[in-house]
Amino acid sequence: MKNYFTLFLTLLCFTAFSQEDGDTIDRKIRATVINAQTDDPMESVHVLNLNQVIGTITNEKGEFAITAAVNDTLYLTFLGFKPQKIRVTNDMFKFEDTKIALTELAYALEEVIVRPYQLTGFLEIDVKNMVVNNGYQYSISGLNVGYEAGNKTPSAVTKVLGAILNPADLLRNLFGRQPNQMRKLRKMKEDDQIRDLLASKFDRETLVELLQLEKVDIEDILSNCNYSKSFITTANDLQILDAISSCYEEFKVLNREK
Repeated sequence: MKNYFTLFLTLLCFTAFSQEDGDTIDRKIRATVINAQTDDPMESVHVLNLNQVIGTITNEKGEFAITAAVNDTLYLTFLGFKPQKIRVTNDMFKFEDTKIALTELAYALEEVIVRPYQLTGFLEIDVKNMVVNNGYQYSISGLNVGYEAGNKTPSAVTKVLGAILNPADLLRNLFGRQPNQMRKLRKMKEDDQIRDLLASKFDRETLVELLQLEKVDIEDILSNCNYSKSFITTANDLQILDAISSCYEEFKVLNREK
């Protein structure tokens, strides 16, 4: 009986310690996002849990709730404000009055005249001066993805086939050294809040944080998957995410066949 009692106390203490520590326990964390300059609550701020790849947005009072564990990293973004990364602590679970302040970015605007195409006002002339994206997507029977390969010429088609049959070593190195991050791609694509955020962004900053890749790595991945320079520089972050995901799925198929 004494042994049973000792075992019960041990289990009780272990449970209490685990709950206090909270490192592996997922719970809802609640906090309020405010403007650092005015202390006003901020509505529609995107809050991402980078570890668990889930997202939410703040309500009209600046409040949000998101599932997290101790030591998870929250990434907060709002247009015109500096992104903020917050490490989750035990105190954030104990006290629900946590406030997170975002700092507004300062822009010095000067008079700028933008004439990217040197338009004349005459339709016939201006149409000829417009830059045309000559990137084409190729679909190959048996594959569920397309490949963008520049001009529609026999050499472009050959480039596509070469990419499929002989995957670049660079892709293997990039995908191979971040296998856990690459596995998050599917979760990222399934989370509506993350997709909505990425659809409105073009700076790759959120993708860098989610995938733990450098911007140059993202560009290298897409280049070696035969996406055009025009697509890489002009696509929004959601399109880039979908392109990387398609490339990664094809890479896994090719790796299994090797």
